[in-house]
This record gives sequence, structure tokens and C-alpha cells, in this order.
Amino acid sequence: MVSHAPAVPNSKEHKYNPEFTAAVINATGPKATPRVRQLTAGLINHLHDFARENELTVDEWMVGVELMNAAGRMSTDKRNEGQLVCDILGLESLVDEITYKLASTAADEPTATAILGPFYRHNAPRLPNGSCIVSDAVNAQGDRTWMHGTVSDFATGNPIEGAVVDVWHTAPNGLYEQQDPDQPEMNLRGRFTTGKGGEYDFYCLRPVPYPIPFDGPAGKVLQALDRHPFRPAHIHFLITAPGYKPIVTQIFDRKSKYIDDDSVFAVKDSLIVDFLPFHGDPRADFELPYDFKLASFEDAKMSSVVGATEQSSGS
Repeated sequence: MVSHAPAVPNSKEHKYNPEFTAAVINATGPKATPRVRQLTAGLINHLHDFARENELTVDEWMVGVELMNAAGRMSTDKRNEGQLVCDILGLESLVDEITYKLASTAADEPTATAILGPFYRHNAPRLPNGSCIVSDAVNAQGDRTWMHGTVSDFATGNPIEGAVVDVWHTAPNGLYEQQDPDQPEMNLRGRFTTGKGGEYDFYCLRPVPYPIPFDGPAGKVLQALDRHPFRPAHIHFLITAPGYKPIVTQIFDRKSKYIDDDSVFAVKDSLIVDFLPFHGDPRADFELPYDFKLASFEDAKMSSVVGATEQSSGS
């Protein structure tokens, strides 16, 4: 009689030690939190599988190590090169999508999120509504834009007073102020606080497409992949309010080049906007209305519970 019992795995049948990855994972100590244990086990599994499947050599591995080291050496409080590498690989945009989907399941969702990017700066100047973030000294050639709207609770529609609208974008030369020695400190940045009706407004520029910095490790990866470094025209926002989940997002000019081919994969349909011709205001050639919707911490908590329940039930 022929036996049909499954064969017992034999290490001699494997090209590489089949027990090695499990040994590395099992080295995690008992004081590691469940989440740390889960994340590191998944990372180790995928890294080891990648190395085995591609038969990664020491020389190739060292190229990756040096890329990480170079990104660390280049990073400062004005430029986050490690984050930029993640951006061009689509990792930040993927993590952003995961986070957003976990936070909301309602039909009327909060404003879509987008990546923070490597050029955010803390403590931008606080300005009154109606102010201009543009320095006349260096940005007179840009298309002046009046941006305005409201910040509201996405579940109730009620306006949120006291929300902070933190905004930043590049100059017409495609550079953020910390990249450009000719721009004043904190040019094209500002923080605005909403009024009783949740309203905000300020003057900025219609942004332009620009290449992400490609003089470092991220640029070397792009060149190796034969990819362009350009991003479509966009404005960055960080919206915060007491009791609400912060929103990090970007809005994109519909008419911009690269809107369908963003080098960091951040464009979402709901974040594409139209700059409207504006008349009667000598300070602006375009108008940009845009409303932000925030989810309260309680709404986000309930959405996470619902999502986890649906996932566990297989629905």
C-alpha cells in the first residue's frame, strides 16, 4: 500500500535555512507589546522572503544600507529625505490611504487625507483671516489667489470655531522657502483660526508643478527606476481642532501637468480643485473656495470599532 501521508519538511530540501526567519521572530522578548510584536514579525517575514526570492547579495544589500544612511545624513529640520524616499515608493500614500479608510466608513466622509511631505515646518506664523502669506519682495510674479471656506463637523455639519488651518506651498520657482536662500523665512506659510461660523480666508498663490529634490538618495532611486521627479501643482494643509482628528491633506489644481502622474502618488479625485477667475479684488486674480470636514475623536473611534467588527465577521 502506498502511503499518502504528507512529507515531513527536511531542511536538506531547502536551498536556504527554513527555520532562520522563525528564529529571528521568536527572539522577540515577552515585554514587547502585541502591536510591536505584530509589526516586527510581519516586517521580518516580508524582508526575509524578499531577500530569498530575489537572492539578494551582500553587495546589493549594502547599496540599500548606504541609501538609508545617506538619507539620514541629508535629513534636517528643513528636509526629511527618509520620508521623501518613502514618498517616491508610494509607501506614505499607501499608509495614508490605510489610515483614512480605518478612520471613516460613513457615506459622508471627512475631507480626504494626503501625505504630509518632507517640507512641513512647525510654528508657521499665526495670521488673522484675510491676511496674505505671499512676500511681495520675491513672489510678485505669481498668480494671486483668494482662498476661503469653512471647517465643519462632517457628522453634524456644524461649523467648528477655533480650528487652525495650517497652510504651505512653493513659490513660483517651485521651491519651498527653506530650499531657497532668496525667500524670506516662513514665506508662503501661515496658520489661520476659524471664526464662529467655521470660516477662514487668506491670500496665497496659485501653485505650480515642481520636481521633488533629486540630488539625494530619493533621486537616485527615481533615476534607477527611469521615473520623473515631478509633482502636480498643490497646496498643503494641516487642519486641527480640539476634540477632532487632525487632517493632513493637499489640494491639486485640475489644470496642472502631472495630475495623472504624480511622482509620489498622492492625488485623489476629491482633492482636485478648480481655480476660478476672480474680479473686483485688486489683491487676487483667482478665487479658490474649499470646505474642510473633520471627524471627531468619538466618530473616528466608532468607525474603527465598526471596521474591526466587519473585518472579524468577514463582511
